[in-house]
Parts: sequence; structure tokens; C-alpha cells
Amino acid sequence: MSGEERLDYLVVGAGPAGTQAGYFLERAGRNYLVVEAGESPGTFFRRFPRHRTMISNNKVNTGWDDPELNLRMDWNSLLSQENGPLFTAVTPRYFPPADAFVGYLGDFAAAHGIRIRCNTRIVRISREAAGGPGGESGESGGASGGDGRPRGDFLAHTEDGTVLRARRIIAATGVTCPYIPPFEGAELAETYADVSVDPAEFTGKRVLVVGRGNSAFETADNLIENAAVIHVAGPGSLRLAWQTHFVGHLRAVNNNFLDSYQLKSQNALLDGDIQYVKKEEDGTYRVAVKFARVAEVVKEIPYDRVILATGFRFDASVFDEDCRPALTIRDRFPAQTESWESVNVPDLFFAGTITQVRDFKRSTSGFIHGFRYGVRALHRILEQRYHGRDWPSQDVAGTPEAVADAILARVNRSSGLWQMFAFLADTVALGTDGSVRYHPEVPLDHLHPAVADGRFGAVDRCLTVTLEYGADHDKVNPFDVSVSRVSQESTGGLDGRYLHPVVRLCQEGKVLAEHHITENLENEWDSETVHRAPLIGFLRAHDVPGAPSPAAS
Repeated sequence: MSGEERLDYLVVGAGPAGTQAGYFLERAGRNYLVVEAGESPGTFFRRFPRHRTMISNNKVNTGWDDPELNLRMDWNSLLSQENGPLFTAVTPRYFPPADAFVGYLGDFAAAHGIRIRCNTRIVRISREAAGGPGGESGESGGASGGDGRPRGDFLAHTEDGTVLRARRIIAATGVTCPYIPPFEGAELAETYADVSVDPAEFTGKRVLVVGRGNSAFETADNLIENAAVIHVAGPGSLRLAWQTHFVGHLRAVNNNFLDSYQLKSQNALLDGDIQYVKKEEDGTYRVAVKFARVAEVVKEIPYDRVILATGFRFDASVFDEDCRPALTIRDRFPAQTESWESVNVPDLFFAGTITQVRDFKRSTSGFIHGFRYGVRALHRILEQRYHGRDWPSQDVAGTPEAVADAILARVNRSSGLWQMFAFLADTVALGTDGSVRYHPEVPLDHLHPAVADGRFGAVDRCLTVTLEYGADHDKVNPFDVSVSRVSQESTGGLDGRYLHPVVRLCQEGKVLAEHHITENLENEWDSETVHRAPLIGFLRAHDVPGAPSPAAS
């Protein structure tokens, strides 16, 4: 087809983030379209992960009947008001097959009537100058951004000649460009995206896998039974997810290779940098490795196969120069504001794994179980900015007991605070008029600017409620019994390293006081003496809710 279509929102990519964004736009009745280059939602998962097993938890049997609590253990289902469809109904496998997820996304989109147009590849995105013919979709506010400045429409050109005119774009395309490291001869190696996954092809071979992430170890683990020698090489210290609590670090399901290395089974982890790869006339390789832990010794090692598992990058090439988003973190991701908006292209927003730039290697925005909540928060930001809809809230009685009970009810049940630890915060806004309003799941980076410019009303002070790991939690081996832990009967959890609730009192973006609720083995903060009474004491000590401060009034 060809011609022009006009939209308020164009969502590029129908993976889990794009499909999730489409759900919220559909439910809000917005003028939108989700486009997908592949033949179905979730096309990426038809190819990745290469060995076809996802490492996102799919815990079917939790013992709970609360759908919100179950999402703490279900890392793949998308969010919906209807609590379905759920991925846990598709397969009981704890580490599920990737093909099952492709089918699930299609089912979710169909169940909710999400407008997804597949086999639609965007080849170029340009932007009109301000004052162009946009702004005719019927949405209030004209062709201006949330700050009132006039802006031109985006023009997304598809392969079939259609032009999609959009006031705003939500890019949910993920990271699709394999990263090729800048060492000599890197182009001679095979990449994770293209290398054969048939281990028989590597029988009796010496194999080098370059990389330190799950894709590198997934690749190596697949070859253990066939390859003669496997080396996994990369700079820096290896980080283990069970210690750092960042699930992008090496997961236990992929660390069988470490066992084979430490028990001297011909495999090895090389700590250092690749200097060069050279190909011999017989098709083998010579690779120079500069070791980090042996006084920078450089050793040349022979291999039969060299595989790059060095990650992927966001592809910004589809954007014209005048609306191309700036990149960050070694050009790996688009640079984003606290509202997931491009720092240099207004009205261009991002969703999905590319939003991890805001909590890089600290929380879970890079993964489905994290960014599904990020997409919901983004939708609320868009609704607030462009459609005049307040952030969802609930009135709370103006007593310390009522505020404490509201907080404890949420930390005992919320999946969003649980999954997006130290990133999303419930917010108790203490109004200058004495009102107390409870706002769920506001990104911390977004909260204080939003409070300052009145997006949460006239606020005197506010409480933030997060779930967090303790300071230096990633520096301690959690299985070392010589390292003491805070007693679960302690009434103050400041030194707790495991996940626990943290309540902070803030004013004008500054933290006035904070209270840590003691960690609990079952993550149940319902003890009157250990959890509730100390929290009420903290609120009373700081006059919360209290009367508006003189400065505010």
C-alpha cells in the first residue's frame, strides 16, 4: 500500500515493550499504531536467544492466588487490567522455550485488540519543520509538545511507500546491531547472531568465545560436550547475577562452564583484552590475548573457531540527521531524559530494553520483568503531559497509622516495586492543603522534577517508598556464613543487605530523613512490633502527615 496515515502515536517494534505500549494506548483510546518489520509480534524471539531457551523466570506454582504477587515470580507476562493472558498458562517450564513467547505475544495482542501492523519495515524517519501540516488528528493541544512549543510531525517512510505521520514516536526496537569490538581482525570472527548452534560442527575444535555476558557463556556451554578446548575471554572481573542482583550478569543456569574451568577440564576463562585476530592459510586463527592478572603478559593462542558474543547496539541509522537521537554508553543506547524522551529530539520516546540507560546494571529496565512497568510509567507520563490526566492516586487518611498501613500494604504486595527495585517509588504526596495522596510506581528520577513543577499538585513534602538492596550488597558473597546479617527481629534495617523497604521523607528534591524496614526471609513485612510500630514512630517523629510547613504555606 502507499499513501499517508496520521497518528498521535507511532510505536516502532512489536516486541514485548511495543506490544505493552500498544495495550495502554488502546485502553486509553488513543490514535496509535504499532508497526513490526517481521511477520508477527515478537519476531526477535524467533531467532534469539540462539539456543532457544529463555533465562527469564516462569514460576507457575507460587502458592499464591493474588495475581499481583504472582507477577513477582512471573518474568514474562505483560501487564493488563484484566490480568491476562498470562505466559504462565502457556508453558510450565521455569526457563521457557523462546518459541512459546512468540506465540504468547500474538495471543496477548489479539486478546486486547492491539493495533499491530506486521510486515511493515520503516526505512526512514524524518521530521517536518514546526508549523507543518500536522496536528489534525483531533487531539487537544495542536502540534506542540508538552512544553507548548510548536513542533513538526515525524514522517516514518515504510518499504511499501506508505508515510506514517506521527506527532510522537515510541521506539521499542531493542538492540539489533551486533557490536564488533575495535581490535584488529575482529571482522574475521563469527558473531553470536550468525554462528551455527549445532555443536557437532565444533567437534574436536579449539574455540574462542569473546564476551563476558550470558550469550558468551550460553554459547560456550552448548559446546562443552563436543569442542576439545573452549576459552571465554573478556576484560574486567566476571560479575555473577546471584551476587550483584543484576540479572544481566552471568546467571547460574549458564555457569556450568565455570565449573569445567575450575575443575580443570580443558576449558578456561581468560581475563584480559584481545589484541588481534589473524587468520592462517589453513583457516585457523592466531589470537593475541593481553592478560590482565599476569603483569599484562601478551600470549598468542591458536584456535579453529573464533566467536564474538559481545552484545548488541541500538540502530539509529533509520533516523534522518536532523532527528537522530544522541547515543550514550559507548553509543550503545539512545540518551534519554528522566521521562524516557530523547535528550535532543523532543517527542521521541523509548520503551523496552533500550531504556536500561536510566538504571544501567543497577535495576531491571533491560528485561521484560522490569520494562513492562517502565512502559506503564511512560504511558502515565504521556497521559499527564499531553492529555491532562493526573497520575493515578488514592486518598489516605491524614494520620501516621493510615500512612504506615498504606505503605505496608503496598510493599507486601506490589510487583512493580519488587521488580524495579530502587528505581520505581510509590509516592505519598503531602499537599500544602493537608491532603495525603498515594501515587504508585513513579520513577524516582522523574518524581522530584515533576513535584517541583506541580505535576503532582501543590506538594509540601513527600514520602518515597522503594524496595532496595543494602549498600555494598554486591561486594559480599551471600553464601559466606562468616558475614553476619541483620536479625529479622531488628526494628531498624539500615544495615540490611537483602531486599527491604526504604521510606524517605523529601522536600524540594532533598532527603530529610529515611527509614529502613528490616529484611524478612518471606518478604512479609506485617509484624506489629518489628515493621509497623517502628514505621509509625518514624512518621510521627518527622510530623508526617503533619501540617504544611510554614515555608510551603
